Amino acid sequence: MSIAEATPDLEQADRSDHAFLGHPKGLGYLGFTEACERFSYYSMQTLLVLYMVNYLLVPARMHSVVGLDWLQAHVYHGLTGQPLASAIFGTYASLVYLTPIAGGFIADKWLGRDATLLIGGVLMVIGHFLMAIEWAFVFALLALVLGVGAFKGNIASQVGSLYAPNDLRRATAFQLFYIFINAGVILASPIAGTLGQKVGWHWGFGCAGVVMVLGMAIYLAGRPHLPRHELATPKADPALREPLNRTDWVRIAYVVVLIPVLAIALLTNMQIFNVYLTWGDQHFSLSLFGTTFPSSWLITIDSVVSVTFLVVVAAFWKLWSLKHREPDEISKMMIGSLFSIGAGLCLFMGALTEPAGGKISMFWPLMFEVLNSIGFAHILPISLALFSKLAPRQINATVIGLYYLAFFLANAMVGWVGGFYSTLPTTTFWLIHVACAAFGLVAFFVLKLAIGKRMDSRPKDQAAALA
Repeated sequence: MSIAEATPDLEQADRSDHAFLGHPKGLGYLGFTEACERFSYYSMQTLLVLYMVNYLLVPARMHSVVGLDWLQAHVYHGLTGQPLASAIFGTYASLVYLTPIAGGFIADKWLGRDATLLIGGVLMVIGHFLMAIEWAFVFALLALVLGVGAFKGNIASQVGSLYAPNDLRRATAFQLFYIFINAGVILASPIAGTLGQKVGWHWGFGCAGVVMVLGMAIYLAGRPHLPRHELATPKADPALREPLNRTDWVRIAYVVVLIPVLAIALLTNMQIFNVYLTWGDQHFSLSLFGTTFPSSWLITIDSVVSVTFLVVVAAFWKLWSLKHREPDEISKMMIGSLFSIGAGLCLFMGALTEPAGGKISMFWPLMFEVLNSIGFAHILPISLALFSKLAPRQINATVIGLYYLAFFLANAMVGWVGGFYSTLPTTTFWLIHVACAAFGLVAFFVLKLAIGKRMDSRPKDQAAALA
């Protein structure tokens, strides 16, 4: 019996598993689990502010919410109504990008990825169902923030550990993973959002909870096919007990540098949920094929186009790999930055060509969506694959958690830069975003020069490459 046959640990097992679209079977289970988690998360994000403004945060109900009076007085300094709803949403949205760091640390040092992820999933289920109980609103948000923190980084870390360090399928795997993510996003609003607004708020939140339960059932069913992350004990894997060496610290330094670079490079894409939506509502000719649609559908269009081009880009590189060697992760991110520059220029052209007293043709927004989605497919999933590749094994989940700091910074920048929309010419506003994408291109090129050889070398050669 071979070692591969004797152990279910896929980090040691035969890596020739191509059962799921040319990838290990575990990728399919992780993908469907993540689709359910993202459905539940974006269901919550779609309904949360509307629920607070239109239902919960009115005098007749808000004082029955345990802990809300204290938060209103000591954290939000007397805010009420829509400003209070906006402040609570901002706190929630920020924390879900910070807590994955703690979740990764807990997984690496104490519980392991599998146990931490399971705890996170259970907390998210509890949080969604608590949203159906008005007085438990604060506890529901707390459970969701902690649950996302324990879940998010650890499932991405498991995707990365399905592959050997130099297996070029890793980048494509994260592209497929993002397809599952976007599928969950697309379905969340029309299903849970419609239930919440048309049937009852608690039906929408309950739907999110049910789908999260389904996701955890899928994960449990797929555990035999997933990489096992043992605690750092000599019996499990002595390598996990080894102190970080110079090679590891250099990799960590590259990861730390990548965080703000990614945040700046992602600005145009992240602005879709803020100024782009406001601008479109006021200035776009919201009509396609003779049908007029509400501005909120711009987000649905974005999600559909994003998923489409994630598939197209993944298929393109799959076909390319049949005759040519695929570019490494940073090279793909540079390609993505070029498309992001083009996307920002489409918004600039839309603003430049807006007729006096008229509306901007949907040609420019649709061109933006196409180019931005191609850039998205080359930057977000690929950067996650790169973090997974650079992360030292001893702190893999922690480093994956650090990845989400880029989103925290990007969201902070979106709010800050978005404040200039009302004071700057619209053309100048979008040129700022073009400049950010260009900065990302240059920064990725510099990083490519710095770590290109290190990425191409095998693990046994990497220490020499870093010396």
